[in-house]
Amino acid sequence: MASTEQSTPIVDQDEARFLQDREELEVDKMFRALVKLEGSDLHLKVGRPPIVRVDGSLRDLNRGPINREEMVRLLFPMMDKRNRAIFEDEGGADFAYIVDVDGETWRFRVNMLTQLGNIGLVARLVKNWIPDFEGLHLPPIMESLCKFDQGMILLAGVTGSGKSTTIASMLNWINQRETKHILTLEDPIEFVYKEEKCLINQREIGMDVKNFSIAMKHAVREDPDIILVGELRDEETFMTAIHAAETGHLVFGTIHASSSATTIGRILDLFPENMHGAIRSAIAFNMKGIVAQKLLPSIKDGVGRVPTVEVMTFNPTIQKLVLEGTDEKLPDAIRIGSEEGMQDFTMSLKELIDEELISREIAFRVAPNREALKMAIKGINVSQPGIL
Repeated sequence: MASTEQSTPIVDQDEARFLQDREELEVDKMFRALVKLEGSDLHLKVGRPPIVRVDGSLRDLNRGPINREEMVRLLFPMMDKRNRAIFEDEGGADFAYIVDVDGETWRFRVNMLTQLGNIGLVARLVKNWIPDFEGLHLPPIMESLCKFDQGMILLAGVTGSGKSTTIASMLNWINQRETKHILTLEDPIEFVYKEEKCLINQREIGMDVKNFSIAMKHAVREDPDIILVGELRDEETFMTAIHAAETGHLVFGTIHASSSATTIGRILDLFPENMHGAIRSAIAFNMKGIVAQKLLPSIKDGVGRVPTVEVMTFNPTIQKLVLEGTDEKLPDAIRIGSEEGMQDFTMSLKELIDEELISREIAFRVAPNREALKMAIKGINVSQPGIL
């Protein structure tokens, strides 16, 4: 595979100029330590040394605890006037932050917070390149999900499960092959895309546009083919996104759910019960796929963490079950749909074991159904077509 398809470096001249103009902050050295340790997250809490997450595990940096006065000195200069106002009003603020590390620009997604009256920080490192599907160890069906002209594709998982990176990889796959207009609405912006074949506009909520509602109102006038709406966290966001999917756009979003099947219930929880029938219909006829993933520590040299991935595409069987409200049958429908590229977590875990990417111990620890995984390892198909 060509190197441009393995990962796409992100080069942003505006960010480089910003770094030249921005005064060096004392806290920057902690962000640099995170990068050099190849970690994913930085935690700053009063009374503790700086903490980094490396390959899924937390560890202290080699320095003493941060006291209250030092924390204020470290963190307050990171916030501009707008974020300071949000922080003081809401007790927290989310924003992007960039740091130069040995001549390279690195981006971080920062959450500034207060707890027990003290200020603190959690920052997620956003890689300065976008890996491809192979580099992320994602299944081949991901390419098929990128080829739709309209509809909705959701990435499900808990915080830190790699949803944003997977979506970035999908959008960049399109960027490398199609001449389309991609519009992202993010809070904050994480990956900054380098245009290849696509026209790409990225709008940050609160900075480029006042709020999500206004951003979506503008979006329909901005001629997008593909829209990234970020996290579906409330009724308004989902309804706006599904309407965009109904009117000819391909919409990507994320949601907090543990599996593809339970994502349906998670969406319904956003709405009153008297709307569930209409929402089920909207999901059945507009959703193209739900990808759920969890990150697991790898045993392969040079590989930090890998995702176990469940993929549910909306074939006629899945549509029928969603419309009927028989969500409990969706896991079996996913297994039966393996010939179409669908897979459940059991199938994914078996493949990761076979490729020697994860240990059996880790696989059985996270497996939703340990007996099914035992049978899959032995080569026994556990799907039950008769129950559908």
